[in-house]
Amino acid sequence: MHQVGLVLLILVANTASPEQFFGIRVVDDRTGRGVPLVQLQTVNHLSFFTDSAGWVAILEPGWEGKQVYFFVSSDGHEYPKDGFGLPGTTVTVRHGTRLTLKIARINIAERLYRITGEGLYRDSLLLGEPCPIRSPLGSGGVAGQDSAFALPYDNRIFWFWGDTTGMHYPLGHFWMAAATSQPPWLGGLDPSKGIDLEYLTDQAGFSRPVCRLDVTSGMIWADAFATVLDRQGHQRLVCHYRHVQSLDKVLGHGLAIFNDQTQQFDKIRDLDINDLWLYPPQAHPVRYKVDQTQYLMLGEVFPTIRFKADLDTFCDPCKYESWTCLVQGQKNGPYQVLRDPNGNLLWRWASDTRPVDISLERELINQGLIRPNEARFQCVDVDTGQPVVLHRGSVAWNPFRTRWICIAVQQAGRSYLGEVWYLESRWPTGPWVRAKRIVTHRQYCFYNPVHHPFLDQAGGRIIYFEGTYSHTFSGNCSPTPRYDYNQIMYRLDLADPNLAAAYAP
Repeated sequence: MHQVGLVLLILVANTASPEQFFGIRVVDDRTGRGVPLVQLQTVNHLSFFTDSAGWVAILEPGWEGKQVYFFVSSDGHEYPKDGFGLPGTTVTVRHGTRLTLKIARINIAERLYRITGEGLYRDSLLLGEPCPIRSPLGSGGVAGQDSAFALPYDNRIFWFWGDTTGMHYPLGHFWMAAATSQPPWLGGLDPSKGIDLEYLTDQAGFSRPVCRLDVTSGMIWADAFATVLDRQGHQRLVCHYRHVQSLDKVLGHGLAIFNDQTQQFDKIRDLDINDLWLYPPQAHPVRYKVDQTQYLMLGEVFPTIRFKADLDTFCDPCKYESWTCLVQGQKNGPYQVLRDPNGNLLWRWASDTRPVDISLERELINQGLIRPNEARFQCVDVDTGQPVVLHRGSVAWNPFRTRWICIAVQQAGRSYLGEVWYLESRWPTGPWVRAKRIVTHRQYCFYNPVHHPFLDQAGGRIIYFEGTYSHTFSGNCSPTPRYDYNQIMYRLDLADPNLAAAYAP
């Protein structure tokens, strides 16, 4: 009898009309917009998570007309507590009705929607509520995707991700996935509403690899996606890739170029494994003009490598330059720094010399070779004065602030790889000093965040960034259904007075 009842319940759920569901929408108390990723949990531990529009759809025959208590929680948000200190509320469940709950946002940045995965607007659909994107239940057969890259190319926005999982099997593919979307400036969807992804798929409709490069084992993790001009003046899409066996073991690396006919990357050349330091992992190239010369700069957070933005230079690592204060030609320790006759540290762009990034700069400080006030990448929390060790992120010029701005994640903060910070500087090479927390998590990761400057609005005042929401590395043994291992989009207003302490003079 139990099995028969279960089957009947499933059939009812599959054929139910919107009027048969009880709907709860959780909204931002400041903007009134639906908040995704809010957990509603009952006393008997049933959990519901709001979809990308902030809705949950409930069909529980045993609850009709009854009072049900929901604990309401979401990282970076607070729900009012009662006299016993419990953050939640009791509601009367009546199927066919809708209820709105307001939650206070602690994050400065506003969580907007989930970009990838399955069931993006599942609850909205069940409730008959509007959905802003063409594939509200997801596309490409994707269940999860790791670490995003995006850039305009060939009148489209190209999106790339690392390891990709599917609903059909626990293992998906590990050779970079891709999708495109129509740019907002060419009639595409406003980024405040969503991203309409069109995946490059195989015959079964599942996201297909675009950077296989004929490897027979291991994974391909690509980065440094950029457009450069070839000798004929044509724009070409290129990237750097790592052939890896694991997080700790790199088998090889090289450069690749996108084939517009096959819609996949072809290898340009293999690179010497000893030159891996020239290509910071997870780099998002930054364009920068010096004396009419267009450069691309790479960095794990802040730019430390640059080269001219043409195909020939991209393909020749000997023409790359490092941002460094080391003695010319030095690549390995023990290190020596370069100073002028007055004892001032000489930061400069130099060839054939190791770049000084966040970690090496800290090492040089610990060795007494650099004084703390000479550092360019050692950041502090503007609210506490405590050091903020950044892991990865992206840098871009912002016309509204007339400053270079950075969105980056902290390593070993309140949550491991879950705290996201805003910084700015007059120059892309720093100094980067003041950091303001804009997103927080209790015990969850939001790693490899990236700001998409091509989506900026209001003259750069409104910016959009995303990151990978994942329990991996966090110590959390309870992955969030549907959301885990997927990309979530945030919006940040750079005129928010809460950011003022981080403004660079």
